[in-house]
Parts: sequence; C-alpha cells; structure tokens
Amino acid sequence: MAPPPPPPLIDDVTTEILLRLPPDEPEHLIRAALVCKPWLRVICDAGFRRSYRDLHGAPPLLGFLHRLMVFQGDPPARFPSTTSMPEFPHPGSGGRRTRPLDCRHGRVLIHMVPGFLVWDPVTGDRHHLPPEPEEIDWLIYSAVVLCAADGCDHLDCRGGPFRVVFAATHEDKDIILASVYSSETGEWSLPVCLDNTCEIYARHTREARADGPLGRFYTPYLQPRRGALVGDAVYFTVRRGNAIVKYDLGKDRLSMIDPPQHCLVHGIAITAVENCTSLGFTCIQGSTLCTWARKVDTEEPAEWVQYRVIELEKTIPVTNPEDELSVVGFAEGVGVIFVCSGAGLFMIKLNSGQVKKVDEPGEYFSVLPYMSFYLPE
Repeated sequence: MAPPPPPPLIDDVTTEILLRLPPDEPEHLIRAALVCKPWLRVICDAGFRRSYRDLHGAPPLLGFLHRLMVFQGDPPARFPSTTSMPEFPHPGSGGRRTRPLDCRHGRVLIHMVPGFLVWDPVTGDRHHLPPEPEEIDWLIYSAVVLCAADGCDHLDCRGGPFRVVFAATHEDKDIILASVYSSETGEWSLPVCLDNTCEIYARHTREARADGPLGRFYTPYLQPRRGALVGDAVYFTVRRGNAIVKYDLGKDRLSMIDPPQHCLVHGIAITAVENCTSLGFTCIQGSTLCTWARKVDTEEPAEWVQYRVIELEKTIPVTNPEDELSVVGFAEGVGVIFVCSGAGLFMIKLNSGQVKKVDEPGEYFSVLPYMSFYLPE
C-alpha cells in the first residue's frame, strides 16, 4: 500500500518559504504559482507583495535598454533580459522613430519623436506625453522619468503621478535648457536656462574656447547619457571634460559642477551612491574601476572623494590585447555596473565580483537598467 500523501503546508509556512525566493529570477515565483491554487492564492495576495518588497528591499534588475551617441544612430528595438525570463516586448512606435531615454522607478521613458511615452513593462500601463516646449529648440538632449508620489519609497512604484525632466543643448545658442512635465497637470513647465551667469559654466565655456583654433566653435554638448537622480536634483553630463549639469527640482534651477580631476575618459556613468546621499562618478582608468562620491546634502563646500577601487584585469573578457574596457551604465540600489569590451556587454555585481555577459558585441554608450518587482497577479 502506498504511503499517504504528506499533509499540506499551512499558509503561514508556505508564505515564509515563498518570501525567500530571490527576486532577481522572477521565474521562481511564477513556477511556484503554477504548483497549486493555494500557492497561487498566497503569491497573488497584496499582503504577500508588500512583505516580499519589504524583505528584499531594492527592486531587482530585470533587463535594460540603451542609448547611443548621435553619430551612432539608434539602437535596435530590443529590450534584453538580464534574467532567465524572455525579453520584454519593445513598445510599438506606430511608424514613428523611437529612442529610449531612461528607465527608473518601474517606468520606461521613450522619445516617440514627436512626443514621449512613459511605459510600465510589467503592467503594460502607458502614458503618452506631448512634445517638449517649443522654446527648447534642441541640438542634443537627455531626459529622466521619476515617481512623483508623496512619501513613496520607490521600492515598488506602480501607477501614480510622475515627472519627466527634459534637458537639452540649444540648437543656435550656447546655453542648456530644462523643463519638467508633470502627469498631474499634463503640462510642461517654463524652461529654465544655464548660461554664463553661472560662474562654473562661464569658466567651462571660456576654457573651451581658448583650447586651440577650433575652440571658438565650442558648443556645450549635453551627452545622451542616462541622468542621475540624487535627492531633489537630476544630473546630466556635458561632453567636454565630463562636466556635470545639475537641475534642482525644488528650486527649478540649472547649475554646473566640476567632475573629479583627471577623469577625461570617454566611458563614464553618474549615479546615486551611499544610500542616495551622494552623487557617484564611475570610470575605468587602465584596468581599474574607480568611483568617486560627492555629498549633495551638506551645507559645506562639497568635494569629490574616492569611494571605491576595483581591479578588473582578467575579469572582463576581451577579444585582443588592445581592447579597451568602457563603463556604460550603473544600476543603483542593486550595485551593478555595466562594462563593454570587444567581447560583448557585461554586468558586474560589485558586492560579489560576479561577472555575467548580458549581450553580444556591439555599440554601447549608455545602458538604461530596468528594475522592478515582477510578481504574478
């Protein structure tokens, strides 16, 4: 006679077991939900979602989009996965040109040319935005999408209000402009301007124009690189010297910050570090990954301090000895940095040193990491 089946687990025990499934592989929870109806009921419960988020903290990295420089064109319409799950479908363009700009707080921002799309790949929620203000006659631009819900901890943003910060170099004038779209008002703010009234910006342009015969043609070229959100400010970079442009959301004001000294390399990433209290600047010098941090919430004059140094020699595969490694992105909260070489695109988990290849060789300039909890509903 066959032994009787074991007694079913009570819901409390089942919940405790399921809560410990790692969030960076969503297939584990999906497979668990298919085991039986009681497990499905537990996983789909709103209380389980809250507990899962609270236990694991920062949302996991699920995939990425990426941007290229203007002369490189637009990247393929793909949304590669960093997990064992299939790729997310790329949103349709309706025949229009599309350009991914940012992934943040569970949302993806895409320039639909004209207009914008804010999209949640997990829920499928879409918001179509009007084009940027006519006063911003842009030459090159970047933008950031961020949650605008009061009191949100940004661990599992779903729905709710959002803002888009759009910054651009003017087509004809040597200035940088910025405007903010609010989903609550459905409108763009009046653009603000960064010009020579900012002392650091005036010095930046003055030194650029004194640098050789072509200097007089200098344009403050805002790089199409993912911006950083630290506190109540958004940061972008300018091509010359990797100078940093700051947009203060509370004061509605643009300013400029000098980058760390001797960081003139092409591949960099700026991000939030030290629990989002500091602005981070990461690049590779030789075979060494270097990160600097600069406090943003202090009344004292802020300085760059070296924050982390990691030796990458023989860590990232290369195709030949002349291959140069380049930083192309950073996923804040999960401690993942993206580095490309002639062998492909790789992500490095800074805490463990684990390296994983996430895409094939190609052109990469700025990776837009998508982070979100992916739970069955």
